Amino acid sequence: MSDVTILHNTACSTSRHALDEASSAGVETEVVQYLKKPLDHAELLDLLGKLEDPPAELVRKDGFFKAQGLEADDYVTAEAVADLLVDHPRLMQRPVLIRGDRAIIGRPKDRVAEFLAH
Repeated sequence: MSDVTILHNTACSTSRHALDEASSAGVETEVVQYLKKPLDHAELLDLLGKLEDPPAELVRKDGFFKAQGLEADDYVTAEAVADLLVDHPRLMQRPVLIRGDRAIIGRPKDRVAEFLAH
């Protein structure tokens, strides 16, 4: 069984950094490419329950977000965030690191090493 699960996007340098940090620290990881195997609504709510960051932080407010006509104020609750990410998994922040009943968004990059150490 792995120590940490990393929700990973191969195209993201910050996500790749998290994998490198885990490897350097000797932490056994399970890598989930969430764009190839998106989380369902229940899995997203479980993740949001573990997340040390506010639910709204799990949503990327990038150009795609804006192009969909979305408003950040509409996605602050766990339920609303889960609904959005089921429809648009590419809007999930990455990487997300999960260990037991704790999870963080691995941004900024320096959060990763601290999370892996504890």
